[in-house]
Amino acid sequence: MPQRKRRTSKARRQRLRRRTGTAVAVLAVSLFVFWQYVWLLFALVVATFLSAGGVFLWRAHRREQEGDRTWREQNRRMELERSMAAIDAMSWQGFEEYVAELCRRDGCTKVTVVGGSGDLAADILGHLPDGRRLVVQVKHYAPHRKVPSGDMQKFVGMAFAEHHADVALFVATCEYSASARQLALKHHIVALNRDLFGSWNSGAPLPSLLDLGGTGAGLERHRRPRRA
Repeated sequence: MPQRKRRTSKARRQRLRRRTGTAVAVLAVSLFVFWQYVWLLFALVVATFLSAGGVFLWRAHRREQEGDRTWREQNRRMELERSMAAIDAMSWQGFEEYVAELCRRDGCTKVTVVGGSGDLAADILGHLPDGRRLVVQVKHYAPHRKVPSGDMQKFVGMAFAEHHADVALFVATCEYSASARQLALKHHIVALNRDLFGSWNSGAPLPSLLDLGGTGAGLERHRRPRRA
């Protein structure tokens, strides 16, 4: 009888150890899985914060860039206005010389100021960087005025027939009347108004502005090769 009790007690201890081992294993697996989820959740939270922080920094950088561009544009406009005010204060002779300097700045060659009495509607003669002959008419008018049709008619009549222009450029410190604009478009005169001249004055190269005011190449009969 005592021997049977010892065997029963031993079996119970073995079963208890097995159950304890199983419980410990289950607990270990549960803790392992739990911590895996905890770390995954932690990683997701960290990634979310980093992503939100990155978006915030990116937006802040964009706002800073936009603010800088706005400031630069406002500063450019203020400088342009100051520059145009100085140009408005020039004499018409001084303005012709100034336009000639802009032509030289942009690579034009053989630039000569010929304006004055008997200039036959041409104030500046020269050649573009690509070799085309450039004829320029300059009008230094008050900003509120408009270039009348008569001024454009004279230039159209003389630029090609008399001066043999490849590119005919009309520069004004004001706007053009509707009839003057129509004549410029019809006869392919490059007509720079106050705004376009302001762009040229602020650094835009002359060749980039030619298409904005017409091709400047004149009618087909004026673009035929001239005999040597």
